[in-house]
Amino acid sequence: MQSISRGHTIGLTGNIACGKSSVARRLAEHGATVIDADLVAHEVMRPELPAWRAVVAEFGRGILAADGAIDRPRLRAIVFDDRAALRRLNEAVHPHVHAELLRRIARLRPDEVAVIEAVALVEAGTYRELDALWLVLCSPEQQIARLVRSRHLSPDDAAWRVAAQPPAEPKVALADVVIRNDGDIAELFAATDRAWQEALARWRLYREEVGTA
Repeated sequence: MQSISRGHTIGLTGNIACGKSSVARRLAEHGATVIDADLVAHEVMRPELPAWRAVVAEFGRGILAADGAIDRPRLRAIVFDDRAALRRLNEAVHPHVHAELLRRIARLRPDEVAVIEAVALVEAGTYRELDALWLVLCSPEQQIARLVRSRHLSPDDAAWRVAAQPPAEPKVALADVVIRNDGDIAELFAATDRAWQEALARWRLYREEVGTA
C-alpha cells in the first residue's frame, strides 16, 4: 500500500487588491493552515541570514536601519518605480522564501491542508511543488477602486501599482481553480466554499484510491 507522506497544499495567488487575502481568510475558517509568503520573506530576511546577506550584497548597506535590519520603506523606495531593481530584489529573496516554504510543507500532517498565499508563486516556481494552484482575478478598475478605498491611495498611485505588477491573465492556463472576484464579499466566499469542497472531494477520492491500491 502506498502511503501519503504529507498533507495537501494549495497555492493561492492573485495581483494586488484582487482578494486573495480574503480567500485565504475564508479557507482558514474552513480549517486550512495559511502560510503567508510575505511573512516568510520577513523572517528569512532577518539580519545575518542568507537572504539578508543577498539583499545587502545587491543594494548595499545603505538600506539598513540602525539595528542592522533592512529598512523596508527605504528598500521599497528603491524598487518602487524601477522594475530592474525589483527583479534584482526578487532574485535575491525568492530562492530563500521558496526553500523555507518547502521546509514547512514537508512538516505538514497527513490530514492537514496548507494554503500558500503569495503574489509570486508562479514567478518563483513554487507552484510546481504544490498540489493545486488557485488564482483570484478581478478587473484593473476594481483593483484601483479597492486600493483607493482600502489604502487611501490616489487614483493615479493606485493605477501605477496595478500596472507595475505582471499581468495575471497568463497564469489562468496554469491554474487549477480560477476565482473571479467581481462581486461582493458574499459572492467571493461562496465561490471559495465551492472550490474548497471540490478540492476536498478530489483529495478524499485520491486517498481512497491509494488506500485500496
